[in-house]
Amino acid sequence: MDYKGTIRRLVRKAVIRLGVELQRCSSQIAKESLPKFANDPKNLVIELPRRIIQPEYMFIGDNVSLGPESFLIATTHYPSKTMQNDENPVPVQTFHPKISIGNRVTSTAGLQIAAQSEIIIEDDVMFASNIHINDGMHGYDTANIAYKYQKISRVAPITIKKGCWIGQNVMIMPGVTIGEFSIIGANSIVTESIPERCIAVGNPAKVIKRWDETVRNWI
Repeated sequence: MDYKGTIRRLVRKAVIRLGVELQRCSSQIAKESLPKFANDPKNLVIELPRRIIQPEYMFIGDNVSLGPESFLIATTHYPSKTMQNDENPVPVQTFHPKISIGNRVTSTAGLQIAAQSEIIIEDDVMFASNIHINDGMHGYDTANIAYKYQKISRVAPITIKKGCWIGQNVMIMPGVTIGEFSIIGANSIVTESIPERCIAVGNPAKVIKRWDETVRNWI
């Protein structure tokens, strides 16, 4: 009798069963440890690990699923206490942020959203991994003070309209609106608004194709 083979098979089954159970427990912990948002979303999934700061300024739609490493922050004051330095005291800025995420929004992993003003993500938007969305920027008015202590500047709302597809490693900058059903290609930096039903790529992102309803194809 192949005792070693039998033991290997039993160990393998036990490891698989343990992995399944750990995944189930992780999913349950992720669900039960969600913070209180500004509304009460249904069927919300934000996988662990994650970081959510000031969720009371965030409105989340139903059936939203965000992968691990999500970082959502609504900034009401800058610099925060952890960013302040007695050797370089700076005035504290005050903001009135709002983050709105529509129904059925999904992300693979690593979605970063930082709002000082307002960020709106409409229904059915699909994010790939490592997306950065920030409606403000660190200032650099002088090269004699560490940039982390300079004020947030160029604050302007961001809107991503329904049905968009945002590719891998994309950055979306302040003041941008991405029109409905548009696609932003991987590794792009979106510095200006993109019309609806377009494909845009590059740094800065530029429109390379538009949907033509007459021929029902990308032109």
